[in-house]
Amino acid sequence: MQPVLEVSIYTLLRMTFIWQLISFFIYLVGTLAIAAFLYDNFKSLINIIKALLEPYFQPQLPQTLVEKFGKWAVVTGATDGIGKEYARELARQGLNLVLISRTKEKLIAVTNEIESEHKIKTKWIAVDFAKGREVYEQIEKELAGIEVSILVNNVGRMYDYPETLEAVSEDLIWDIININIGAVTMLTRKIVPHMKAARKGAIVNIGSGSELQPLPNMAVYAATKKYVTYFTQALEQELAEFNVTVQLVMPLFVTTKMNAYSDTVMKGGFFIPNAYSFARFAVFTLGKSNTTTGFWTHGLQYFFMKMSPQHLRVLIGHQLTKRLRIEALSQNKLAT
Repeated sequence: MQPVLEVSIYTLLRMTFIWQLISFFIYLVGTLAIAAFLYDNFKSLINIIKALLEPYFQPQLPQTLVEKFGKWAVVTGATDGIGKEYARELARQGLNLVLISRTKEKLIAVTNEIESEHKIKTKWIAVDFAKGREVYEQIEKELAGIEVSILVNNVGRMYDYPETLEAVSEDLIWDIININIGAVTMLTRKIVPHMKAARKGAIVNIGSGSELQPLPNMAVYAATKKYVTYFTQALEQELAEFNVTVQLVMPLFVTTKMNAYSDTVMKGGFFIPNAYSFARFAVFTLGKSNTTTGFWTHGLQYFFMKMSPQHLRVLIGHQLTKRLRIEALSQNKLAT
C-alpha cells in the first residue's frame, strides 16, 4: 500500500505544480494584455499632462505652436467643417495659412473671414484632389518660397450616405481612394523633405474612428481611413530622428457637412461636438500627443469600444450604418 500512496502523492504534487504554472502563465498574459490596453488608451492623456507640466520644470522649452514648429500652416479641405475650424484655430494662435480646397469662391470667402479676425498672412490654392496626380505639381509650385511648418491633411471624401458596395458609383469610389489615400500620401511626400531639412515641423493627418473595425455599408471609406492610421504611425517613426512631429487624429461623429445625411447626427450632443469645439480641442493636443481622437468625449467612446472584440464591433457598426442608411433614404424621399 505504501508505494501506491507515494505515487499518488507524487502525482498530486506534479499536477499541482503544473496547474500553478498554467495559472501563472494565464495571469501573466492577462496582466500584459491589461497593461497594453491601458497604455494604448491612456498614453495620449499622460502625454498631454506631461506637456502641460513641462513649462513649470523646463521654462526654456518653446511653448507656442509658432515657437515649436514655425510660422506657416497648410490646411487641406479648408472651406468647411473641421478643416475650416482648424484653420481658424491655427490663425488664432498666430500662424500664417495656406488654405487648399476645391472651390475658389469658398476659399476667397474663408480667407477674407480669417484675415478679418486675425492679423496673419493667407494664401489659397484651388485644386480638386479627386483628379489625382496632376494637382500636386500645381500645389508644389504655389508653395514655392513658403516654409511650411504645419501640414494638416484634412481633406476627405465619404459616401453620400451609408450604402452597400455595389450601390456606390465607381466614380465616387475612385474619388474616395484618390482623396482619402492619395492626398494624404502625396502632399506629405512633397512637404516632408523641407521639414527634415529644417529639422522641425508637424504633420497632422485627420483619420476617422471608422478605422477601428471593418465597417459594412461604409467599407471603402473605413478601409481608406485604416490606411491613414498605418501610414501616419509609420511616418511617426521615420521622422522622429528629424524632430518632425507626426500626429494621427481619429474623430468619431462631428456635426459637419459630411454627416448631413443624418438629422440625428447633425443634432449634435455630448458625444457629437460641432466642428468649432472639436478643432479647438484637437489643435490643443498638437505637440502633446501623437495619437488622439481629437475630442475628450470621443476618447471615452474609444475606450469602451476597444474593450469589445472586433467581430462584435463589426456587428454593432453594421447595425448602426443600416439605421443611418434607412434614415438617409427617408430624408431623401421627404426632400423629393
